[in-house]
Amino acid sequence: MNEGDLPAEAFVTSPVPTVQFYIPATSSLQERRPRTLKHGDTFGVFDHYGDIAPGESSPEGLFHDDTRFLSSLQLLINDRRPLLLSSTVQDNNALLTADLTNPDFFADGRLDLPRNTIHIVRARFIWKGCAHERLAVRNFADRTHRVRLTFTFQSDFADLFEVRGHRRPRRGKSMVELRDRRAVTFNYLGLDGLRRQTVLEFAPEPDRISPDKAWYDLVLEPGQRISLFLSVKCNGKVDRQPRPEPFLVCLREARRALRLSSSRAAAVASSNAIFNEVMRRSVADLYMMLTDTEHGPYPYAGIPWFSTVFGRDGIITAMQMLWVDPAIARGVLQLLAAHQARHFDPDADAEPGKILHEMRRGEMARLKEIPFGLYYGSIDSTPLFLMLAGMYFERTGDLGTIHKLWPSLEAALRWLDEYGDRDGDRFIEYQARTGRGLGNQGWKDSEDSIFHADGRLAEGPIALCEVQGYAYAARRAGARLAAALGFADLAGRLDERADELRERFEAAFWCDDLGTYALALDGAKQPCRVRSSNAGQVLLSGIAGPDRAARVANQLADRDFFSGWGIRTVAATEARYNPMSYHNGSVWPHDNALIAMGMARYGLTGHVLRIFEGLFETAAYMDLRRLPELFCGFRRLPGKGPTFYPVACAPQAWASATPFALLQACLGLSFEPAAEQVSFRHPRLPEFLDQVVIRGLRVGDSCFDVMLRRHGADVSVNVLERLGKGRVVITL
Repeated sequence: MNEGDLPAEAFVTSPVPTVQFYIPATSSLQERRPRTLKHGDTFGVFDHYGDIAPGESSPEGLFHDDTRFLSSLQLLINDRRPLLLSSTVQDNNALLTADLTNPDFFADGRLDLPRNTIHIVRARFIWKGCAHERLAVRNFADRTHRVRLTFTFQSDFADLFEVRGHRRPRRGKSMVELRDRRAVTFNYLGLDGLRRQTVLEFAPEPDRISPDKAWYDLVLEPGQRISLFLSVKCNGKVDRQPRPEPFLVCLREARRALRLSSSRAAAVASSNAIFNEVMRRSVADLYMMLTDTEHGPYPYAGIPWFSTVFGRDGIITAMQMLWVDPAIARGVLQLLAAHQARHFDPDADAEPGKILHEMRRGEMARLKEIPFGLYYGSIDSTPLFLMLAGMYFERTGDLGTIHKLWPSLEAALRWLDEYGDRDGDRFIEYQARTGRGLGNQGWKDSEDSIFHADGRLAEGPIALCEVQGYAYAARRAGARLAAALGFADLAGRLDERADELRERFEAAFWCDDLGTYALALDGAKQPCRVRSSNAGQVLLSGIAGPDRAARVANQLADRDFFSGWGIRTVAATEARYNPMSYHNGSVWPHDNALIAMGMARYGLTGHVLRIFEGLFETAAYMDLRRLPELFCGFRRLPGKGPTFYPVACAPQAWASATPFALLQACLGLSFEPAAEQVSFRHPRLPEFLDQVVIRGLRVGDSCFDVMLRRHGADVSVNVLERLGKGRVVITL
């Protein structure tokens, strides 16, 4: 069906408010600095004690398939909260450990149990839909002590969108049952007809147990150590047979799976210890966020709000990690092809050939209370899908996978012409089909993110500048892939369409007096004359001419854009600039990475180095050396770190992948799989890196270990080890 065949009411004529999907900042994730764990479709958000704090505004809990299966879990000693000694997540994200001790306890006016006498170590991990916990309790006193340990717990089976603040007029039915003296089961029959169950099992058997508490009355001899175990299963069943050391068995399996997954990736080590910590955390976060699907590994977007399949996020993460682990790109391409829209569905913003934006499995999605079960409301996922396919082929030479994907790639190319271009002007525009979807459908999807110079919100259909670049690069990629498959005529037509788009884009979007590309064209084809980071992402596609690319890059490096930590989403001079906003003045690491990749394309490596330095220093200030989804765009001041954004996800996959993309951009790293060749084009290293060693760099059947050393502005490249017949080429 073409647009002309659709009834007029299929289109809205003004921006659709997105307040219904807004994430209220009633509490700050940065203030909580929660500890996160994930495996597959299950993740946990805990406080530093290892507890799950109850409360309406609490984002903490154990979640599975977009539902909170455990909403409260607290440990008490003698009915009081323990004292926190330390809390950390292991470097590989396999295990959360919290060291606790007792507070001072008095009896009859005297100190009966001094603080720091009883040591409690909580160790927890998530594996196959279950949170496993071990408490190691030790008495360091020279006399016997009696202590009571109490677990309190509750399950609300809240949909993730309820946790985010969405109100529901009706909910399903809940009940709790005490199955035996060591297990409690919470049950929920949703309005969608699905039964959900949380099973808590204790070992050994508690001294007492109720539907919301379990008590252990311990008698600890001097120096004695005992272990207690708790498992929390999502949709689990009570195991009535004793299990020999399930905690240790499952922990070994979880660690082995992490090692196996991350072993595909090239390893990076450097002369800078803090940078090494940043890279280790990035690797750990990325491979924790990867979920093994029937189509291959897929990076879920972020914890806590976006731990599911997002098309745009998955594609961009795969692009950033392509040089490190091409298997991620293959998994992303195959899953998105499997869920590509086949039919027109206005409620889901679905059109034939369009690539998925978001997938949800919770009760509200199943009931269509929210439109995100399978939702296609992103204007850029489809051209980015085509771009990634071209980049994957350039990186791997894997024509077999491209051949299998070709029907989906052809459908995506048709979408660009038949649905993406709504009015035949060769530009890709968006506008929600109904009032239920997202009003803005680029990566800046806040309701106020697309506006004119005077601050007026743009009315649709809206053509974003970077999306035109994506469409240009998508057609170039389609042409290369078509030629590789033997479709020469189609390849020629796609190249012609790309050339035509480039000419029309330069004429319509370039604002010479601003020295940059307009943020967008509105529905009346009037340019949004706003200086934005979107213009920086234009460079990624190669659609910009060299002179204009240099002007854009130079502008992004000036004080109005560059905060000292990174490039802001809009310049500080713009009408809607607010450094604390989500998209109108904040700094997004992945946005900076894509801009840097574009700058490197034009040989503007000096700007890339500055971005790399700013984001590295940002990560050095962050908890666990972890780059968050975004942070505030306030100017950098001496002796002051970056300003956090209150509800930023951490980890966020494309933020975690950012250091890898920046390193590739600095080194000018590319691959020629047919020749089994790795190339470094004008490599540079930032001043905080004197030496970088990359191990396990694969192309074709060859594998290299490479050392790069900085000598002032120059970089030397030495091959430490080579397996296979391939070669390393350096262009200085």
